[in-house]
Amino acid sequence: MGPTARSERQQAAIDQVERYSAHTYAPLPVVIAEADGARVRDLDGNSYIDCLAAYSAVNFGHQNAELLKAAEHQLHTLTLTSRAFYSAPFGPFVEALAKLCGKDMVLPMNSGAEAVETAIKTARKWAYKVKGITDGLAQIIVMDGNFHGRTTTIVSFSDDPEARVNFAPFTPGFISVPFGDAAALEAAITEHTAAVLLEPIQGEAGVQLPPAGFLKAVREITARRGVLMIADEIQSGLGRAGETFACDREGVVPDVYILGKALGGGIMPLSAVVANADILGVFQPGQHGSTFGGNPLACAIGSEVIRILATGEMQAASRRQGAKLAAAFRPLIERGYVTEVRQAGLWLGIDVHPDLGTARQICYRLLDAGVLAKDTHVKTIRFAPPLVITDAEVDEVIAHTIAAFEAAADEGALMH
Repeated sequence: MGPTARSERQQAAIDQVERYSAHTYAPLPVVIAEADGARVRDLDGNSYIDCLAAYSAVNFGHQNAELLKAAEHQLHTLTLTSRAFYSAPFGPFVEALAKLCGKDMVLPMNSGAEAVETAIKTARKWAYKVKGITDGLAQIIVMDGNFHGRTTTIVSFSDDPEARVNFAPFTPGFISVPFGDAAALEAAITEHTAAVLLEPIQGEAGVQLPPAGFLKAVREITARRGVLMIADEIQSGLGRAGETFACDREGVVPDVYILGKALGGGIMPLSAVVANADILGVFQPGQHGSTFGGNPLACAIGSEVIRILATGEMQAASRRQGAKLAAAFRPLIERGYVTEVRQAGLWLGIDVHPDLGTARQICYRLLDAGVLAKDTHVKTIRFAPPLVITDAEVDEVIAHTIAAFEAAADEGALMH
């Protein structure tokens, strides 16, 4: 059952959303009601393989038994105190996350965008208190094509017109350079530069990988010039790119990690800024906070996420299944269906050949076949299933994806 053959029940649910929700998303026309592992089911019981994993928030699978157990225990014990008091799950979580990152301190928040905003405030405060930049003049270098969220400050340094139109005036203090260009980055650094903020892999831009050695170059340049390197690992981290952090792919340790999405296990919003004490120690009580940031329920889940990551099993599965998908999809380039396949762990960006239509049109074909994938920037399909996806499910995704491209090609040939 595809986008042109929805049941009355599903259509009614879609109509309700379209009537009462602000239109900030353009979802594929399927209403998900249940999920387990890498599979989801719609209101009519039709099964699909989830190849988005809620933009990598569900890395460890829907209804993960270990995460649900931790959540259920905490749900019946204590869910919220605010940071006005200490809570029992908070200390174990921040210690475990600090040790996972090899850092001293953690500042937990809720959404990824909140964590990015927190990292920006951290960098600016560090610039004034530690580096000695004149108050009000700190600058942060970002990358062209970035996506870090949708708050007013974050869209101020976006180059996506849709993110910016009608949202001015924007927050100053940001300079953008081409992603992957180390020389341009170094040339942009001045005595007012506080930090470089980047995604190790640009997810929303279509899983854009940096040139080999770029992250090492950024690390070398920032260390030499006395500038913080801030890695937004909200999508790329926690196993998605085949390592605990995407920076690990080049053996790079940034000054600041920004984490989110999968940190909450697909159950609770949970994000964090992680750094050493000489950076996060600039904050004093009352200078930053969040009522729900680091709440007991989220912390209990986050601690279990860290325990799962510590085994290395998810990272290994990500590498293995991602390599399998990439090996199956790369021949589509020779067949003229695809122009490029980019892959890091279980995270792929596939650029559809314009002769076959748009990426969204291919996603509709996949939806009909029982595979949920998401398009971006007209031409790119992202594949990022939960890391627990089985071999049989990967085979199914491969077969349906190839069939969808073949059907699009056949239809195009008939039209010509």
